[in-house]
Amino acid sequence: MADRTHLRQAIAHLATIDRPSASPGEHEAAQWIAAQLAEFGCSVRIEEERAHGGYWFPLGVPNALAGAAGLLARRALPRRRGRALATALGAFAAAAIWDDVGGGRLWFRRRFLPSRATWNVVAETGDASADRTLVFVAHHDAAHWGLLFHPGVLPLVDRLFPGLLARTNTSPPLMAPVIAGPLLVALGALTGRRRALSWGSTLALGSAATFAEIGARGAVPGANDNLTGVATLLGLATELAEQPLQGLRVLLVSTGSEEAFMEGMQAFARRHFPSLPPDRTHVVCVDTVGSPRLTLIEGEGMLRMHEYPDDFKALVRDCAHEAGVELGRGLRFRNATDGLIALRAGYPTVAIGSVTELKVPANYHWPTDTAANVDYERVSDAVTLCTAIARRLAGSYASAASGANSVRA
Repeated sequence: MADRTHLRQAIAHLATIDRPSASPGEHEAAQWIAAQLAEFGCSVRIEEERAHGGYWFPLGVPNALAGAAGLLARRALPRRRGRALATALGAFAAAAIWDDVGGGRLWFRRRFLPSRATWNVVAETGDASADRTLVFVAHHDAAHWGLLFHPGVLPLVDRLFPGLLARTNTSPPLMAPVIAGPLLVALGALTGRRRALSWGSTLALGSAATFAEIGARGAVPGANDNLTGVATLLGLATELAEQPLQGLRVLLVSTGSEEAFMEGMQAFARRHFPSLPPDRTHVVCVDTVGSPRLTLIEGEGMLRMHEYPDDFKALVRDCAHEAGVELGRGLRFRNATDGLIALRAGYPTVAIGSVTELKVPANYHWPTDTAANVDYERVSDAVTLCTAIARRLAGSYASAASGANSVRA
């Protein structure tokens, strides 16, 4: 079992650093994490990348444009030119949002918005000469809070509609109204329907106001989301230093700007995926594992659901059973993690998270996400599980290589 004292100390220290995406605090955290991993015998480097560092402008600006276009189109419905402009702006906004929330190319923010430095920590351990690689990825930046994430909302829903949350297997689709507004503006302008324009403008401007409020807030301590994932990487590094692996190279990656819709992981992908063949690489995303119920995520996606591969999920389930780790199943997230980037690129990927009884991460994007509110037993379980996954894959590769050598002999 992982040393909970060490895990607790790491999370407590990092949580004192103000770490919004692509900020000096994020850089300070990256430097500290890199130093810790180096002490555990890893080969470590910090990679500076470019990121916008937020999601409120990439989503708020298109919604504001679509909302304004919808209001103007309602006044100019008899005029073909005004309707055409509103249709184009609504469609443009919807396309930008779809790409941004789905782990796409992020073309709107990369072309139209400013960028600044962000920092990824990339550490290597295990068997450096192996031709098989296992990537564990977490992130060290912290999210802004906002009223959208108020912790009283879901308990109220549970009281008003008893059993509803227990029956559902997906988290709330927070991004559905964000793209619905621009789509309704485009549809209403195209067809001349005032009601669609009214609803579309209302949703779009409401979304823009919501993102403006989030952007104006500060970053939360981010202990659960996702210093628990960082602590899992540190715990795993100690386990592999004490009992090294053979036949499997392990990368421990802590990304920056994950809360800016995986910008750090996108940069890692551009830099490293060309040298990581999907048929010889597995990816495990460890994100927010300090809630009461450790969970293997079945699939994720803010708008379109992407399913994680069944065979890799089965392997993780077996590892959890053999290691004595209780691991929940059946939940799909209408959110997005760094795992989505690897999954979309064709890598065998799984995502390990945790939730409360209401099926959401504890203290999600709220100022109460402090080190004192982390379930350290679950973090320890995450270290145990990730260690078991690494040893299982290393053992399976060694067996396969042994069998191949026997056949050649």
